[in-house]
Amino acid sequence: MRKAVVAVLAIVGGLALLIAIVALVAAVAAWSGKGTVPASTILEADFEQGFAEYVPADPVAKVVLGKAPVLRDAVEALEQAGEDERVVALVARIGGGGMGLAQAQELRDAVLAFRAKGKRAVAWSETFGEFGPGNVGYYLATAFDEIHLQPSGDIGLTGFLTETPFVRGTLDKLGVVPRMDHRYEYKNAMNLFTETRFTDAHREATAALMHSMFGQVVRGIVEGRKLPEDRVRSLCDRGPFLGEEALRAGLVDSMAYRDEVYAKVREKVGKDAKLLFLSKYLERAGRPHRKGTTVALIYGVGTVVRGESKFDPMFGSPSMGSDTVSAAFRAAIEDDQVKAILFRVDSPGGSYVASDTIYRETLRAKKAGKPVIVSMGDVAGSGGYFVAMAADKIVAQPGTITASIGVLGGKMLTRAMWEKIGLTWDDVGTGPQSSMWSSFHDYTPEQWAKFEGWLDRVYEDFTGKVAAGRKLPREKVLEIAKGRIWTGEDAQRLGLVDELGGYPAAMKAAREAIGLPADAKIRLKMFPREKSTIEMLLDKGRESSESKAEAVVLARVLAAVRPWVLAASRAGLLESPGVLTMPPVEPAR
Repeated sequence: MRKAVVAVLAIVGGLALLIAIVALVAAVAAWSGKGTVPASTILEADFEQGFAEYVPADPVAKVVLGKAPVLRDAVEALEQAGEDERVVALVARIGGGGMGLAQAQELRDAVLAFRAKGKRAVAWSETFGEFGPGNVGYYLATAFDEIHLQPSGDIGLTGFLTETPFVRGTLDKLGVVPRMDHRYEYKNAMNLFTETRFTDAHREATAALMHSMFGQVVRGIVEGRKLPEDRVRSLCDRGPFLGEEALRAGLVDSMAYRDEVYAKVREKVGKDAKLLFLSKYLERAGRPHRKGTTVALIYGVGTVVRGESKFDPMFGSPSMGSDTVSAAFRAAIEDDQVKAILFRVDSPGGSYVASDTIYRETLRAKKAGKPVIVSMGDVAGSGGYFVAMAADKIVAQPGTITASIGVLGGKMLTRAMWEKIGLTWDDVGTGPQSSMWSSFHDYTPEQWAKFEGWLDRVYEDFTGKVAAGRKLPREKVLEIAKGRIWTGEDAQRLGLVDELGGYPAAMKAAREAIGLPADAKIRLKMFPREKSTIEMLLDKGRESSESKAEAVVLARVLAAVRPWVLAASRAGLLESPGVLTMPPVEPAR
């Protein structure tokens, strides 16, 4: 028996030593890799695909999201490169624009800051929207010194259009009856189920959103291409443009293939310059914001739900779990090194209760003397705004979709649908209220009165907390709320957002909040904490080839069925994510 115990201990000790050695080797390799940035480096970037706010530590997420780059990585790599004498230029591939407007603006800001350091930035594209819109991609390209277009390419500069599905007619055919209500007329997420076209309020809000976004794109093109505004608007009315037409219109600098673009860049910065992809550069050069006053970085990404943050493989997106995010806030509050909290929010909303749970932690952080700075991504609406509204400062991009201060709820009556296929239901209840949440019973007058009172309570709570958090008169909040969505640009004008910008603007606000000079060093520390090298090695060891294969198969199956599940979700046949939600807004790229 003693020999067996000794043998087990020896094995455990050997494994621990092996893991330590591997971790040490990995750390040394990572450290030594930082010195391998060539003396004259041209950074390469692919800005044609979309960016993730962050990728959860989940094997299915890794497969579903593939090698999707993280937005913060690209922004920080460019920030680091701007200060790096070894980096002489940036060459980026851009296309139709697989990202939201706010993400494009975050990258534009990073490119412009890179250029402000005296570095050259060149954009090239095979096409900006082959037989499709290329508005956002071209808008991003105008932040560069030069734009080169492949001779066979074109520019789909045609303006913005949003197309919204309405499934009321489908529900009628199925025999499904929506029994919903909202606060108030601009809370238009439920219109998907109850209407067959835009209501006047829905159209008004959507049109205002589109015009604000389009105006931002026009101004960016005006500034980047040095063209008069009336000419840019006229060009948008005449698009799309074939390659030579785009060249004559001054939208691009030359018609050139990739190899010709790279040759031109080398002619200007030196033929000995070496190419290095942006992500590799970040690995070798290291991140900025590793030393200095500690600021916690907490992500709140995806639909707001109760419980832990998870990755939804069906929709290919993470969720913002109130347990996970609240625990991150508590840990940051208890960490004596943390002087402020940067809360990055990208969410269309979700659960009212979960949103309120996170909101409470932002108040606790402020009470503990740790300012909370919110940085908004593409979307921070409804519950996504709820979790942000008490922050000391809210920073959003001009194109961020935000606010949607309102509430909706209800249920779908499905008895007639089941009867059409011969399926009948019966039930037994314990009292007159037991059927309130049933999809086979309509609300009784008493139940409907309770439901309406519930909507009023949530709306009153939401608007009251906005007034307190934003220090606005309640009458002003009631005027601009009503469930209406705004761009970040309009939200700033209305007092719902403090400043426009991205990560750099948010860190500037954090420095100001804790009384640091503008050039003070900041150390960003992730909460929940990032896993150590040993933990990642252990996790990697636990991932068998069989489990990885299963994840790949699952991801492929989900990719095949995802469109059908999305359609069912939009039709109201799946469980609603919550009452503080906003409709999807997808302007043409």
